Amino acid sequence: MTVGLALSLAAIFALLVMSGFFAGSETALTAVSKARMHHLAAEEGSTAARHVNTLIGDRERLIGALLLGNTFVNILSSAIATSLALMYFDENGVVIATFAMTAIILVFGEVLPKTLGIARTDRMALAVAPPVRLFVAFLAPIVSAVQFFVWRVLWLFGIRETSHDMITAQEEIRGAIELHHQEGTVESEHRAMLGGILDLADLQVSDVMVHRKNMEILDGGAPAEEIVERALASAHTRFPIWRDSPENIVGVLHVKDLLSTLIGRRGNLQGLDVMALAAPPWFVPDATTLEEQLKAFRDKRAHFALVVDEYGVLQGLVTLEDIIEEIFGDIAERRGRADHEGIRPQPDGSYNIDGVTPIRDLNRELGWDLPDEEATTVAGLVIHEARIIPEIGQVFSFHGFKFEILRKQRNQIVALRITPQMPTKDGDDSG
Repeated sequence: MTVGLALSLAAIFALLVMSGFFAGSETALTAVSKARMHHLAAEEGSTAARHVNTLIGDRERLIGALLLGNTFVNILSSAIATSLALMYFDENGVVIATFAMTAIILVFGEVLPKTLGIARTDRMALAVAPPVRLFVAFLAPIVSAVQFFVWRVLWLFGIRETSHDMITAQEEIRGAIELHHQEGTVESEHRAMLGGILDLADLQVSDVMVHRKNMEILDGGAPAEEIVERALASAHTRFPIWRDSPENIVGVLHVKDLLSTLIGRRGNLQGLDVMALAAPPWFVPDATTLEEQLKAFRDKRAHFALVVDEYGVLQGLVTLEDIIEEIFGDIAERRGRADHEGIRPQPDGSYNIDGVTPIRDLNRELGWDLPDEEATTVAGLVIHEARIIPEIGQVFSFHGFKFEILRKQRNQIVALRITPQMPTKDGDDSG
């Protein structure tokens, strides 16, 4: 083997190593976990992690430099190989070099390093970050010129530099949670909890409040015996008290204060002024987000608030437990699927559902994906989709489910049967 041949083969080998380095670095640095790199840089002081964060902070320049380097070494190695092949195989050298270099570059310059970059993403990203950072800085002027030219070409097709598809941090986190859930690394319960935390900024108190028609309220003008009897017979610990009209809430009675007073009076109700035990009511707008209300509960050290609309009309009540249950699910009692309040599985695979059951609870409990943007309860969803007040026995199909009205009370859907089904081509309503 002549010296020239040995040098040429050594050059091709070195260029293939560089090709693999560029290809593997691109894969590792574009797929690296940004959250882990920020943690390593901030919490553990990793210099390599800081280099990774710097590089992925300008992905366009990073990819441009790596592609430039990879393209250059691949073309140069192929040119050297073609020159050698022509020397030894005459006119057949071009064909031989083309097939040989295609196979070699594909396996050793692309597939192998990129597979390694996928299998050991974070580890490889940390290892290659320091040299890649120097390489990107060295090629910065050339890459900038290429980027300028590319964007001018894209401009001719109406694509501007500011028209990047943006994704919010919440959407990115949701996507990561959903991906890991599908891969089996995040359980359904944990997915629901994490999703509930993210939803606090989007949901309003009107989405989780107890509607006024379901509130237990006490008449402040009633005899003390009647008020005490109703309060002690209920499972609730706080009761709004009204005067003159149920819409006129003048106080909130806590059972603890009532019991403490009764013990001090040895059960004597004579002359008991219940209104003197009531705390002033706290009213909050129905458009308050759960995140804001949770902070307000914490700042005010309160657990209970009354919800009013923009006209000051009472809409319902919200408690700290209502917000916490959006994260952890029902915490009042540990229920299995078959015992979940308002959701009753049937032998045929359908479910009998109370109309007031929140859509979010239904989705969380059964793993469904019914939309909850336009309605809070399953009854509200049926009315919204059907565009009518349905009658008993009517059946509607939408969102991949069949909804059959079982019971009504005036204009309110009390109960319905929901059957999961495959989406039909015709789409929405039938009934």
